[in-house]
Amino acid sequence: MTLKRREFSQAALALVAGFSPFVHGQPTKPVAGTDYAVLDTPTNVEAPAGKIEVVEFFWYSCSHCNAFEPTLGEWVKKLPKDVAFRRVPIAFNASFAPQQRLYYTLEAMGLIEKLHAKVFAAIHVDKLKLATGEAIVEWAGKNGVDTAKFQAEYNSFGVVTKTQRASQLQNAYKVEGVPALGVAGRFYTDGSMAKSMERALQVVDSLVADLRAAAAKPTPGQAVKKS
Repeated sequence: MTLKRREFSQAALALVAGFSPFVHGQPTKPVAGTDYAVLDTPTNVEAPAGKIEVVEFFWYSCSHCNAFEPTLGEWVKKLPKDVAFRRVPIAFNASFAPQQRLYYTLEAMGLIEKLHAKVFAAIHVDKLKLATGEAIVEWAGKNGVDTAKFQAEYNSFGVVTKTQRASQLQNAYKVEGVPALGVAGRFYTDGSMAKSMERALQVVDSLVADLRAAAAKPTPGQAVKKS
């Protein structure tokens, strides 16, 4: 499932229930306009040439994102070498910005692997309200991070710039809820469209395979070498 933009009121957040069970079954060929959307205007990617970029849009305080994280982590471990994966924290309003900056601070300090999952646990298991810079810096210190260095990075131009770019990318993909997935700056899917986040990953796998096959085809007039 996906937590939609319209559900991000305080009242709705207080009532958010657990993540819906994944739907299992044989994958079927995804359909454009039903299982995924094709962007009207392709957006920029950060992946190097020859790589297919996959983006996860998420919010640390989203219960659906928290529930999806273990499945996503296992999927990422098995990605082929021609797929470049990255996470992008979203901001549907200004109150989301501190957690955007939290993610990019951890990234800048090389702490994603160590602390990314712990942020989810702090919010959804320990019930901490990591909604302000002060609370976030305090939490980082309790987890063994130098608070002075963390705060300097948190307030740095680089981190602020990355949060701005994240919001621009979110808008380019027309993200309406999280978790959600973007592919190659051209395609978008989420749990509502694909009927579950597990199937959303299958949709992404299918789109990646199609892009890979298209890239392997010779262009008109290009000679095909004998193997």
